[in-house]
Amino acid sequence: MRFLPTLPRAAACLALAMLSTVVAAADSGDWPAFGRDPGGSQHSPLKTINTTNVSRLKVAWVHRSGDFVDAALPKGTVFQATPLHVNGTLYFCTPLHRVFALDPATGRERWVFDPFRVDPATGKPTNAAPRGPGRCRGVAYWQDAATPATRTGAPAAATICTKRIFKNGEGGRVYALDADTGALCRDFGAAKGHPGYVTHGDYPGYGESLVGSASSPPAVLGNLVISGTSVNDGVANAKDGIVRAFDARSGEVRWEFNPIPADKRELSGAANVWSTISVDPQRNLVFLPTTSPSTDYYGGGRRFDIPLANSIVALDGATGAVKWSRQVVHHDLFDYDLVGHPLLVDIRRNGRTVPAALLQTKMGWLYGFERDSGKPLWPIVERPVPASDVPGELAAKTQPVPTGMAPFARQTMKREELFGLTPLDRLACQRRFDELRYEGMYTPPSQRGSLLFPSALGGGNWGGATYDPSSNLLIIKAENLATVLRMVPKADIAAEDAKPGVDYLTRTLKGTPYRIEGELFNSPLGIPCTPPPWGTLTAIDLGTGKARWQIPLGQISKAGIDIPKSAGLGSPNVGGPMTTDGGLIFIGASMDSKLRALDLRSGRELWQADLPAPGMAVPMTYMAGGRQYVVIAAGGNAQVGTPISDAVVAYALSP
Repeated sequence: MRFLPTLPRAAACLALAMLSTVVAAADSGDWPAFGRDPGGSQHSPLKTINTTNVSRLKVAWVHRSGDFVDAALPKGTVFQATPLHVNGTLYFCTPLHRVFALDPATGRERWVFDPFRVDPATGKPTNAAPRGPGRCRGVAYWQDAATPATRTGAPAAATICTKRIFKNGEGGRVYALDADTGALCRDFGAAKGHPGYVTHGDYPGYGESLVGSASSPPAVLGNLVISGTSVNDGVANAKDGIVRAFDARSGEVRWEFNPIPADKRELSGAANVWSTISVDPQRNLVFLPTTSPSTDYYGGGRRFDIPLANSIVALDGATGAVKWSRQVVHHDLFDYDLVGHPLLVDIRRNGRTVPAALLQTKMGWLYGFERDSGKPLWPIVERPVPASDVPGELAAKTQPVPTGMAPFARQTMKREELFGLTPLDRLACQRRFDELRYEGMYTPPSQRGSLLFPSALGGGNWGGATYDPSSNLLIIKAENLATVLRMVPKADIAAEDAKPGVDYLTRTLKGTPYRIEGELFNSPLGIPCTPPPWGTLTAIDLGTGKARWQIPLGQISKAGIDIPKSAGLGSPNVGGPMTTDGGLIFIGASMDSKLRALDLRSGRELWQADLPAPGMAVPMTYMAGGRQYVVIAAGGNAQVGTPISDAVVAYALSP
């Protein structure tokens, strides 16, 4: 941990209390942060749209930014932004790095920020970084505590940048934009010589390879903007996964958190936070979901404890000091990153209300902790897991498992359960199964080839959970796919380390004796061998720890034919759900380009709509002009080969 100059604690607390008052007084029809509230519940109190009328939802407007590339990765785009509704405006970012501000009732553009805009004086772009596609899952909003809470038209000069939009951007940048005009806030980063943005590249990152800003939005706590980083975890000594808190006005660093032990920073890196961050303003705490240390599939060079990797970490918001942490994957060899912010919600359990931090995982486990102390809400036991047979590797002997809480994803599979569209297809899956090493969950990669199930795709993945306070239900989605992983010794380490990777599963593990080769565990027909359903949505009663209901999520197509929903296969999915006080769940996420509304109490589908491309994002809702709108980014995902679009689609009840 490195501490940097900060405001006097009393002044910081006063500013925090003032801002908290503004946030608490905000219109309940707003969606001012990624998960709506600072704790990221992904729940809205709106109920104009409810179980009795949701079937009458119609398209209200569609916005098309033009920012998409319909191609395979790395050139194709992935559109996963969840817009904000605050300051009387809708804000979102695109895969080509622009930020849009829209009229929330019509979808008309109010302003657009482009970090690659052309300087009229020189005719050249103002940003020298390459304009390739990137991920941007959303933006963040901050306002000075003394500033009026709603947009009233063109700002006076004295109010420029008293309300700001923050965007994690290319090249490790974090931009600050005036929320009313989209102009750069030139006091932010000015001390470093680049007014309008700060960059992680201005500070030590340790290790090798590049460092960028996280693909998820920053978090805002008081007058701090907290940004994670993206690093190359396929490099043995990758850049450390440092999280920094910047002053929202000046951009000066107030503190930074480094998950790698100080004496090990030349041996390993990563353990970064690429996903969303949640905050608790009342307790002045920041909650991080950290990821695997480098490299992600071979740990022979890091056979030492890195206790803050693969951990939920609660930080003091004033200093960045660790208040408590809990590791949920030991010596990660599976790329079991923590994929989403801890949901900071007050749940009902054993006759009392508990301020909780709920953590979803790729393994399908749900962990719960008391927010103040980190004490587990459901007992955690250490269970023996398979050993590694890769020379030089030493797998953890045990892994931590929560007890008393139902898993929300399938966690095991048997030979006789494998799927096939035809008997021959199924036989091919079984024969492949017989060739591979599989000893249940946490089977490590091997030279023979191992089955990883759940895979690094999840189980749980990004955006995947929401909490409904009226029912005490956690609604959480899962993906049930297996991957095949094989460790291949390098004949010439230097030569192979210089080669680019094929995809996220097949690549060199730079600085190690091995490369990883991976693929989905599919049949010859390209269908998952994993027992279906391949995607599910589950409601978990947090009072009992038991599943209230579980349904297959989505449909798939093969050879242009939709496999009937009645087959119960579900769909691979990326994105997440939203709940409302109208008794509804809204979710896209699936491969079939649908947005669905489900009954919260039963999981029964009440409405669906066709989208221009899969809505692999978290939907959101807000009030504007007396109408409730539901909005989703429907741009698809080049990583999983879906149709691609640039659409943001809004739905509302007919006037």
